[in-house]
Amino acid sequence: MKLSAGKLITGIDTFTETSGKAVSWLVLAMVVLIGYDVAMRYLFQQGSVAMQELEWHLFALLFLLGGAYTLKHDDHVRVDILFKSRFVSDRGRAWINILGTLLFLFPFCLLILITSWPFVENAFYYNEGSPDPGGLPYRFILKAAILLGFLMIMLQGLADLLKHVQVLLNKESR
Repeated sequence: MKLSAGKLITGIDTFTETSGKAVSWLVLAMVVLIGYDVAMRYLFQQGSVAMQELEWHLFALLFLLGGAYTLKHDDHVRVDILFKSRFVSDRGRAWINILGTLLFLFPFCLLILITSWPFVENAFYYNEGSPDPGGLPYRFILKAAILLGFLMIMLQGLADLLKHVQVLLNKESR
């Protein structure tokens, strides 16, 4: 069974789109949770460590698991001085994206994956939870999102890399 580049790109894009839309619901959950927490603290003088930790857990998940979706839609931070210039052709943009992916995105993601592996592994080994009284258990699950998030970014980077290579090949074949 041979997998074509087009099917691979479509599969990765579909996965990223689906996961990004699912993760976007965390924004609503976070807004409701923060609203509830603020109301409880200021109206009833009742605070909760677990509630506050859940807020930053949701934010971390949103940030980590939404990165690939952001990359797919080209909404990430970029220095667009040359890239958006009318003097740079589609072929030039493809080269910029290919070089950026190979020289910056992949090495950075690999660096994060390699260096965070022991951090995440220790958290699982010790069944890490919150050190604060009343805090949330299972912090190791949140730390595992670091690995998952950067794997997803690399996967989307691969799909984008293949798209840009196709742009170059299509331009050269004409």
